[in-house]
Amino acid sequence: MTLSQKGVFIFDSEAEAVQAAILMHDIGHGPFSHVLENTLINGITHEEISIMMMEEINAEMQGKLNLALNIFKNEYPKQFLHQLISSQLDMDRLDYLRRDCFFTGVVEGNIGSARIIKMLNVVDDQLVVESKGIYSIENFLTSRRLMYWQVYLHKTAVAYEKILVNLLSRAKFLAKQGKDIFAPPHLKYFLYNHVDATHFYHQREALRNYELLDDNDIWCSIKVWASNEDIILSLLAQDLLNRNIFHVEVREEPISDEEIRKINQSLAREFCISEEDAQFLMSVNTIQKDMYDIEDENISILTKNGEIKDFAEASEILNIASLSKKNRKYYLCYQRI
Repeated sequence: MTLSQKGVFIFDSEAEAVQAAILMHDIGHGPFSHVLENTLINGITHEEISIMMMEEINAEMQGKLNLALNIFKNEYPKQFLHQLISSQLDMDRLDYLRRDCFFTGVVEGNIGSARIIKMLNVVDDQLVVESKGIYSIENFLTSRRLMYWQVYLHKTAVAYEKILVNLLSRAKFLAKQGKDIFAPPHLKYFLYNHVDATHFYHQREALRNYELLDDNDIWCSIKVWASNEDIILSLLAQDLLNRNIFHVEVREEPISDEEIRKINQSLAREFCISEEDAQFLMSVNTIQKDMYDIEDENISILTKNGEIKDFAEASEILNIASLSKKNRKYYLCYQRI
């Protein structure tokens, strides 16, 4: 509506297709968001699975999603329509920041999404923001950075995620050894098979099991695993059920191999397990989230004289130096003793 009012010609079919693509672009997410990626499935992203699901729905709807798919995959001539779905200023980011800010009560993360949308325009088939909206973009980027480090990557959230990742990894490890691990059918498929992109593209059962897998399958398994004879599987399951989360240390500098080795040895001694098995009771991660990726598809600002400038150049507050600075933190997570 906003773009049409500014003279940007958009067919009704294009508008409908963009809305459909925006609504469905994340349907490929499995239970607990990104947890399954590189844990139960490998070599394929949730975006690729989203496309597969959309193509499946499209076949059932006799091609009614053809246009939405073309826009989603950036194969449609009007590139700005794809930018509304996937870019540094796409509708998903404007939506989840505002929603998560509300539900977590982090008022500092609130953004003026309506104002940003009102300031959008199109020049040379590229989405731009009119200069009057630059302050809203500055607030958007600052709020996004705040939400990541204070909410999404808060050490409590990271601790729970790492326990779940390690728990599923341990279950899969035991399944590979031939152990009989309880799981509902759709979860068991991923525990007892090495599922990668080849499976998704060539074996119908991979996508079908993935579509039917949900949070309940995993929670049901966790409750049963809490009494499993394997001490590690049992311990991690109990951690989640009893909220006994990993101890987390967030560092500004890389964690030394020597410190990691000492913690690993300490865990092995405490729980009478091998150092190899003790690795399931800890996690070391490097996490980087940039406020604005100057090497990615940029946010373009339309100045009053009609000139197009990159946001990093147009902003008076957030200069190139601050925007290009890599914000990296090192997380050391391990079982409490």
